[in-house]
Amino acid sequence: MTATPANPAVPARCPVKPIELLSPELTADPFAGYSEMREQAPVLTGTILDGPPVWLVTRYDDVRRVLTEPVFLTNPASVPGAENKDDGPEILKQLNIPDEVVDMIAKAMMNLDGAPHARLRKLVSRAFTARRVAEQRPRIEEITAGLLDRMAEAGRDGTPVDLVSAYCYPVPIAVICEMVGIDEADRPQWHRWGRVLSLMQTEHLGTILRECSEHVLDLITRRRADPRDDMISALIQAQEEDGDRLSDREMVRLVFTMVTAGHESTTYLLGNSVLALLENPDQLALLRAEPHRWQPAVRELMRLGPSQFAQARYTAEQVELGGVTIPAGAPVVPMLLSANTDPRKYDAPDRLDISRSAGNHLGFGMGSHYCLGAPLAYQEAEVALEMLFTRFPDLSLAVDRADLPWALRPGFTRVAELPLLLG
Repeated sequence: MTATPANPAVPARCPVKPIELLSPELTADPFAGYSEMREQAPVLTGTILDGPPVWLVTRYDDVRRVLTEPVFLTNPASVPGAENKDDGPEILKQLNIPDEVVDMIAKAMMNLDGAPHARLRKLVSRAFTARRVAEQRPRIEEITAGLLDRMAEAGRDGTPVDLVSAYCYPVPIAVICEMVGIDEADRPQWHRWGRVLSLMQTEHLGTILRECSEHVLDLITRRRADPRDDMISALIQAQEEDGDRLSDREMVRLVFTMVTAGHESTTYLLGNSVLALLENPDQLALLRAEPHRWQPAVRELMRLGPSQFAQARYTAEQVELGGVTIPAGAPVVPMLLSANTDPRKYDAPDRLDISRSAGNHLGFGMGSHYCLGAPLAYQEAEVALEMLFTRFPDLSLAVDRADLPWALRPGFTRVAELPLLLG
């Protein structure tokens, strides 16, 4: 990186050309790239998919501020007195998403601030209480055992099995669909929709989002006639009882957000974690010798990925951050993985160490937008990883590490396929 200022608004330590967060160089070695960014310019400029410049915040304490302080907003239209507008709807239209679906995404809970966000979050949080999450464990174990049986059958003759499609995706999608209230017969559709979204297949986005919206509206109609112990039924009850009524359109947004967000991070976490443990046999041996370590281990595994960065926040007023003055209304991207590997916070931060206390990492965010499903994701990962390595103690990669394909989606880096020999 060079050290020449691009313009007076950019700190002197920033490179002339903004850093592209999904560049092949940064993707190939994010730990080295983020280390250089942290030390040369803790707050600097970057781009995502060659979009407009944004401010990148790389050190733990600064990232924590962006995630927790109310001066940082998720919607640029919330900036008081600024001429910012929310460009989200225009960007969605450029991706060929139909107008009737744009509203569903642009006004999703994760894109709201203040009271509107708090109202919706309170409703959804009822599905993710500690009691409800704990009640899911036997069902997670049952789902996991069934998938392991299928894997054993598929790999019985030494045939490689792709862990991502056979295990990492099916576990969390089955669990979140049951909690939300999506019937088993409908889940293959969500599998297809989720694949299009995760791979950012823009030519299909409009079609699948329209299909998804219509499907959820149909589900709401069905649950009104036949309520069950699931999130959709609970939202319908809240709509009937609460003076601040939910609209059906808001329910569609909530269901869509919960299902997509409720399995993505866990899918990525599982695949990346299996690879990390196979590459760190000493840590895997420790887990096998002391199984009680699985619970803290999944926190450490989440600290090291797959979350690279969170959605941009917008400054409600001029802010001093990392020695840099950021103007009001500016987009600020909290670099989660960079914060989680900051040596000011963790010793030997790039090293997987399941003995460390990593519960204060930022992989699931922090503050008012902290991931509601984090406790569920931890439980799913703990169960799925322990049962996998117990069932297949001789698990190994079926291809060279360098030949593994990686999938990029803004905010995440994950192994796209993980061919394994079960042994």
